[in-house]
Formats: sequence, C-alpha cells, structure tokens
Amino acid sequence: MILPTRLLNLACPSAPKRERRPTARPRELLDAALALFVEQGFAATKVEDVAKRAGVSKGTLFLYFATKEELFKAVVRENIVGQFSEFNVALDSFTGNTETLLRTFMTAWWHRVGSTNSAGICRLMMSEGRQFPELAEFYRTEVIEPACQIIGRVLARGVQRGELQALHAEHSVYTLLAPILFLMLWNSAPSLSGALPLDGQAFLDSQIDVLLHGIGVRPSTPTHAPAPAP
Repeated sequence: MILPTRLLNLACPSAPKRERRPTARPRELLDAALALFVEQGFAATKVEDVAKRAGVSKGTLFLYFATKEELFKAVVRENIVGQFSEFNVALDSFTGNTETLLRTFMTAWWHRVGSTNSAGICRLMMSEGRQFPELAEFYRTEVIEPACQIIGRVLARGVQRGELQALHAEHSVYTLLAPILFLMLWNSAPSLSGALPLDGQAFLDSQIDVLLHGIGVRPSTPTHAPAPAP
C-alpha cells in the first residue's frame, strides 16, 4: 500500500482578482508565504510581500492571519502537520511486513513533504530557531515529536512481529529520522543539491537497506562450530 500524494488545488496566478473566490484566498496566502519563507527566511519575509505574491492587499492577509507568526504556523500545519493523522490511520490498517511498511512510509513522506517546498521549513528552523524561540518550540511539538512518535510506532511494530531487534527505542527512532532530516537540508540548499544532485527516493531506499541489514533479526547460529569429522 503506497499512500497517495495529496494534490493541492492551487489557484491560477494569472486569473483576474474579481474571478477569485474568497475561500481560495487563504490557500493562495499560504502558498505565497511558504515560498517566501523558504526563499528568504522568516525574519526577512514581509507580510506585504506575501500579500503581493498572493495577489491580495495586506489588509486582506490580516483578515485571515493576525500576525506573521500565525501565518507561519498556519503554513506548517497545512503543509506538514496535517500529514501525521493520515499516516497514523494508514499505520493502523497496514498488514504487510516491516520492510514494506518502511518503504511505504518513506516513499509517502518523500512525495508529500521531502520533495516539495515544505522541506525548506526544516532548514529555516535550524537557521532561525534560536532567534524565534516560540516558533522553534511550536515546530518541535507540532512536527518533530509527532514524526518521532510515528517512527517509534513503526519500529515497535517490527519488534513485536519479530522482524526487528529490540534496540534502544530513542536511538532507533533517530536512525530513521536522520536520513529524512539530511534530505530536507540537502534539497533546500541549492549550493549543495545543485552541485551534487541526489535522487531522494533512491537514497531513502538505500538507507532502508542499510537499516534492515543492521537491525533485522538474523537466524540463530550454533555457538560452537561442530567438530570436524575424522
């Protein structure tokens, strides 16, 4: 079972303002804000620039989002946080083995977040989190902790089924989280990804191969080799 990629219905940027439905404006504002946050960073992004890119007035933006901080939180919730409940539901009904589940989870994450503009939010929080501690705390509780909980569920399921070794739970979670974070940072840094392109899906597949080779349950072997025949 491969989780389907969510398709976002983006309004046509060339459409005249009078033809835009009011209900489409929050989506346009969130798309514009995400693009500018990733391109310029949180501190350098101005709300008037977001409104201009979305094709609305600054006053219209404030009708939906009271502050730039609230706009940022809405961007994260819309593009990242909303995925976690769907992942948990899919995990509840998944019946395959651990390898299939890991590949399904990683593939779905790659198509939904890792290969999209949303991946740049991770780099933004690492570079500006200390400057904006409230947003850093929000990102930790709304993104990092739920992601670790889902990974923990995947690994615990594998242990329960006898397909993974029962290693230190926290460290095992970070073993899966590390390549995810690496890809988000790599792909959102043009100076790296442009010079050294990386196939994200192939990279994740190889990481799963390494992971399963390292912690997969191996058949038991005799402690002592049998004595050679005379």
